[in-house]
Amino acid sequence: MDRPPAMFIADSLGLDFLNSVATPVDTPVDWIDGGHGLIDWLARAKLVPPDDLHALTARATPDELDKVADQARALREWFRGFVRKHAGRPLTRDALRELGPLNSLLERDEAFSRIEPGPHDGGALALRMKRRWRSPEALLLPVGEAMAKFVCDEDFSNVKACEGHNCTMLFADHTRRRARRWCIMAVCGNRAKQAAHRSRLKSVQ
Repeated sequence: MDRPPAMFIADSLGLDFLNSVATPVDTPVDWIDGGHGLIDWLARAKLVPPDDLHALTARATPDELDKVADQARALREWFRGFVRKHAGRPLTRDALRELGPLNSLLERDEAFSRIEPGPHDGGALALRMKRRWRSPEALLLPVGEAMAKFVCDEDFSNVKACEGHNCTMLFADHTRRRARRWCIMAVCGNRAKQAAHRSRLKSVQ
């Protein structure tokens, strides 16, 4: 099935994960509709180093990847409920009681630090975070980390839903006056302007 590339418009990878299923232009699209969709989305999100992603994909069977995609979609819809419940106001400590599924995922992580050659533009050595990718389920770990960073670092007062007709995308509004209304101005914003223009023309006829 032909579909547009996954969109990263939320100004937060945690919300971009929720937007991995969306209705950007009338037709619903799920970019994590199976194992290959999950791999493609992770690659575009730059959440897994390309070499690690290639190696893990080569070891895993299609059924194993599809199973992880099923888990990713379930995680996504659980997180959507949490975000929609708390959007529009600051998150409080009481929300911690609802975050058990995310903490359970984070507890499975096998991340560690390692000293490696530094960048070419300065520094002989650098300390970098690495991760052991022991199974296909490990693909969910960087997603969980992105979700956790969003929960802990984002002001939920800035979380908004696009006002476009039928659009389901969410984003974090970091504009100066918190005046953002659209996922993508060139898509939903322009469509709303055109609809308003047609409405005005009808009203003067």
